[in-house]
Amino acid sequence: MQDVPDQEGFWGKVSHRRWLRWSLGFLAWTALGVSFALSSYLGALQNGAHVSWKTTVFGYLSDFYAWGLLSPIVFRLAKRFDLRTNLLRQLFIHLGFSVFFSFVVLSAAAVVGWNFGYPNLARSPTFLIYFRNSALSIYYFHQGLTIYWATLAVAHALRYYRGLRAGEARAARLSAQLAQAQLQALKMQIHPHFLFNTLNSISALLHKDIETADRMIARLGDFLRLTLKRSDAQTVSFEQELEFLKCYLEIELTRFADRLTVETEAGPDALAVRVPNLILQPLVENAIRHGIARRTTAGRVAIRALIRQNRLIMQVEDNGPGLNAELNRQPEGGLGLRNTRARLEQFYGRDFRLDIADRADGGVIATVEIPADRAA
Repeated sequence: MQDVPDQEGFWGKVSHRRWLRWSLGFLAWTALGVSFALSSYLGALQNGAHVSWKTTVFGYLSDFYAWGLLSPIVFRLAKRFDLRTNLLRQLFIHLGFSVFFSFVVLSAAAVVGWNFGYPNLARSPTFLIYFRNSALSIYYFHQGLTIYWATLAVAHALRYYRGLRAGEARAARLSAQLAQAQLQALKMQIHPHFLFNTLNSISALLHKDIETADRMIARLGDFLRLTLKRSDAQTVSFEQELEFLKCYLEIELTRFADRLTVETEAGPDALAVRVPNLILQPLVENAIRHGIARRTTAGRVAIRALIRQNRLIMQVEDNGPGLNAELNRQPEGGLGLRNTRARLEQFYGRDFRLDIADRADGGVIATVEIPADRAA
């Protein structure tokens, strides 16, 4: 029962916005018509001509109201034949439409002016002469062309402005999601359980391998420092993403000792591709936490990347118990994977793939496929 007021409120807001746009449009075209009429009237008075203000303003308002009714069509044509694509072809198309619409508006204005505008019968005794002096006048025809192209310019300016605002909103969403991913990465590392395991490993190493303990502390510092250093970067090269993962994996390699083996395979062409910052970290974390940590024997995590048909395919696989063997590990993933999918959707729309599935010989493989864009 509570949905009805929400729907009514939504449609009420839509109707209010529509009426507001139409009202503003009406006022704008009225102001333009009165302005042109006033300019023409004052010019005629300055030249000593006797003209009627009522007839003058009526004629101009007829023209501009007709253009106002046609303006939604011009806006649609601006979207359909965007001047930013194939400029020369689109210019010729709009030139044809401007000539056609100018003739239509002037013809309609001639009919309205002859019947309701008190035409000067001494100057235009018949409708055909009146039509020739108004609809076929070079002055009025040029005015019609000017109005069409001015409307077209406004339509393109509004489309550009809306695109800019949409881009800013998209960038803001990406920034928020990136910050969330960074905080999640830091939270994972600063989590009491992680700190306990890491510090416990360091404490044990201090009594038998000071050099390794020192290296582990250094890598932990490198990992946290690198995370903060890239806090403003939306995308990084895949090579930089691997550098980040290397800091994280070296800590895990020390913790798991001989129980963890890491393999990395990526060609030079894949290393140069831009990827969303921290995009693989949740996948690698899942592979270690749900795959390797569940094993009692040695485990393996493999990170691979290759280019295929101008697409970057990244894979993270482990030889853990698999999806079916662990109730808490589902194909749709937890918060980290859901966040990864949402970030990919913001970056690439529907032009990406994120799958997680069991491997044929045991374990899980997570696959991310995105466009192979090398631009910064």
